[in-house]
Amino acid sequence: MLMTGFTVFLGMALLMAKLPRRMLLRALKNDLAIDLTVTVLVFLIHWGTFSGLMAATVAGLFTSFATSGLKNLVGYIDGDMYYPGRIRLAV
Repeated sequence: MLMTGFTVFLGMALLMAKLPRRMLLRALKNDLAIDLTVTVLVFLIHWGTFSGLMAATVAGLFTSFATSGLKNLVGYIDGDMYYPGRIRLAV
């Protein structure tokens, strides 16, 4: 269950890593929407078994931790303003 959830999270993380920097920072503005979307989609995909639902829960938790951590670490873009985190990126 943990490995399946981590694998789903890893897939999402690799997709986010491929995004252009500005698009990633704009997406991090809506970190709650990302968390809810990933969690609901994974729940729907894995519906029907206990191990599937536990894997979806793990993937949702990892996604939530990652988006919150990234938002605090690198910041986000709201409109045309960049709100830097602990690490200021050149955008």
